[in-house]
Amino acid sequence: MIYITRALADVLLDLASDADPDRVTTGVSVTPAGELEGADIPTETPVFTDFYLPDPGNAVNAVFGVDLSTPARQTQGQFVSHPVRELEVTRRDDLAEVIFVAVPPWDLDERSFAAFDRRGKRQQLEIIDASPPEQSLSD
Repeated sequence: MIYITRALADVLLDLASDADPDRVTTGVSVTPAGELEGADIPTETPVFTDFYLPDPGNAVNAVFGVDLSTPARQTQGQFVSHPVRELEVTRRDDLAEVIFVAVPPWDLDERSFAAFDRRGKRQQLEIIDASPPEQSLSD
């Protein structure tokens, strides 16, 4: 089972919608459920909660679909949008441990948003209403 917060899923879909007809690729990272407010799952369970802003002006990112400015070990997953493709992992997608794929009409319906493993096998996805702890820039 793959867990993602509703807030993160909504933001990722907004990014995809705003970029349409272009693709969006960005790293996503997890927070243990025990650190989230409102998570009703075991405390050690990883939940996708955060993303790194994609850099649409970087040609290397656009060609390879990899954000070289974000160290790979800081992200446990990848989000990609497929404006004109099927809801599946393609050869152009980064083979992260977990790959979230979205297609139009950019909503949380199971026909528009899904999680896959690096081999392209669809995974069970649960969207949870939980939020990460507040962070400040002074920490």
